[in-house]
Amino acid sequence: MRSPHTSTSISRPNSLSRRGFTLGTAVAAGALTTTSAAPPAAAATVAPALAPASPASLEQRCLTVARALLMRGPDGRDLVPSYRQVLVGSGLPRSAGRAKKVLVIGAGPAGLVATLLLRRAGHTVTLIEANGNRAGGRIKTFRTGGHEHAEQPFADPRQYAEAGAMRIPGSHPLVMALIDHLGVARQKFRLVDENADGSRAMRTWIHVNGLRVRRADYARAPRRVNRSFGVPRALWDVPSSTILGNALAPVRDEFSTVGGDGRRVDKPTEEMVAGWARVIERFGDWSMRRFLSEYAKLDDATINLIGCLEDLTSRLPLSFIHSFLDAALISPDTTFWELRGGTAALPDALLKEVRDCVRFDRRVTRIEYWDPSRPHTDTPHVSADGPHVWVDTVSEGQQEAPVREQFAADLAIVTVPFSGLRHIQVAPLMSYAKRMAVTELHYDSATKVLLEFSRRWWEFTEEDWKRELATIAPNLYDSYRRGLAPDDGSLLGRHDSVTGERLSAAQRAYYAAYRSATRDQPGAVGSFGGGSVSDNPNRFTFNPSHSVPGSKGGVVLASYTWADDAMRWDAFDDDARYPHALSGLQEIYGQRIEIFYTGAGRTQSWARDPYAYGEASVLLPGQHTELFPDIPAPEGPLHFAGDHTSLKPAWIEGAVESAVRVALEVHAAR
Repeated sequence: MRSPHTSTSISRPNSLSRRGFTLGTAVAAGALTTTSAAPPAAAATVAPALAPASPASLEQRCLTVARALLMRGPDGRDLVPSYRQVLVGSGLPRSAGRAKKVLVIGAGPAGLVATLLLRRAGHTVTLIEANGNRAGGRIKTFRTGGHEHAEQPFADPRQYAEAGAMRIPGSHPLVMALIDHLGVARQKFRLVDENADGSRAMRTWIHVNGLRVRRADYARAPRRVNRSFGVPRALWDVPSSTILGNALAPVRDEFSTVGGDGRRVDKPTEEMVAGWARVIERFGDWSMRRFLSEYAKLDDATINLIGCLEDLTSRLPLSFIHSFLDAALISPDTTFWELRGGTAALPDALLKEVRDCVRFDRRVTRIEYWDPSRPHTDTPHVSADGPHVWVDTVSEGQQEAPVREQFAADLAIVTVPFSGLRHIQVAPLMSYAKRMAVTELHYDSATKVLLEFSRRWWEFTEEDWKRELATIAPNLYDSYRRGLAPDDGSLLGRHDSVTGERLSAAQRAYYAAYRSATRDQPGAVGSFGGGSVSDNPNRFTFNPSHSVPGSKGGVVLASYTWADDAMRWDAFDDDARYPHALSGLQEIYGQRIEIFYTGAGRTQSWARDPYAYGEASVLLPGQHTELFPDIPAPEGPLHFAGDHTSLKPAWIEGAVESAVRVALEVHAAR
């Protein structure tokens, strides 16, 4: 069923960008207030720099963004094969140029990969990392023996869980090639819960508006849930994913076609690039909410349904392009992978290759550089053969007193998020366009709350529940089913598999105070992996896709939130989040899961992280064309990498892609 809009093609807009309109207005105002004392020539030199982009330059920017998105060169050539060859094949191309001294700032995946490639090519590289005990950036695994925690994170020392990146799309060719090249073991990530034979089970829950419906039942009969949102009668029997898919179909038609088997196939390269450029030009200044309302002609109730069930609510005001890309990728049709032992196995493997050139506990405070193409920028003691970059650093935690250290090199690669680079002094001033990108690039919040359980109750059948509850009290199974089990915290962690070492009397009282008001007990999930969605503060939950060898328990991602949803969790101290998260989980799965709670949890707020400054760059409307072309551009001897310099922000693929690009830039620099 098509969404109610009438247009099936995208026309080119006749409008200025947000910044173009603002700057154009400023120029006009300046022209009106220019006094006769102001030299006309001076005004003429300022106006062209501030004038809004012409249609031709806007079109060119859209093409630039489209090519970057599709990893295509100016000639339309697919860059992925050559990037893969650099990454896991023959390395950087042979060069007759001299070996260079390179500083890499930031030991996330982009910094680690760039360091590895440049070292293998014969360059001298120093990798500076502000964190005193961990590499990996937003790849962070809570685990026993991990650098980030001296204490054991969970009651079972074999358990681990992801604070950051947890799933890797099989459609991301560079990171998949790197993982296999380094010999890091991977296994399937179950985005949707499955049966033991690998078929989709979809027995996890949709819990909204006081209703609780299994995902499979909603897909088959969505009327009850849809009506609870007040959607129009014509959409009562259409699942939210289908409504969203129909709304987005005309956009996808610009660069792909639907084959006889119902699958989408990309158009030929030139048509595909042109189609994407039209999409970016047409909707680059739009939010997802504006698209669903003005273009797809959906009413507010239907937008609320889509936002809640399709993980869009918190990002409806943000860029349509970003949400459009994520909607295509984070889909049951995408094959996802996870790394055995945790995603940190990837930076572990990379760090092993470059460990001798990494300097931990060195936060960069100032970058000074000399750009030979800008001779008017006076930097003392500079010669053509000497260093062109100087970086000041300070230690933060590994010394009794702060230690200052300066590094010098021919070139530097800056992988620090722009939200962090904003707090680093750079002299001389970088170009206006780069500084605006650093200042304006939007970074979103994301927060996770993880809870450990001594048994994998999400895999239980009702018979399993009867057996395990009987070990505590003969009639406890029926008491939970009837909503009559004690809710004073006395049953928290009561199963024999829980040692109780992490559950004090005070904790039990605290958890009881925040107990869920919902006392009904839904049926068992009885499947593997997947997760549920709710309109309570937890929003999205994920169960472990696989058991940990030797352990009968598991760590549940009890709450995964973004943007405003995440910021509301960030108001709580870490320890205060756990009872709230358990209460939200009980609203979805029932009170009885409490018997397996070990009292151990972990949480991560990326907006509060002193090294990340946010979850990722999630662009605002207009920023793809206004900012992106300037984000990866070098500034003299300063080069820029990181997932924020790609059009795959928040994905490891974007970081790896940027690392190969910047290694090629530095390697070819004279």
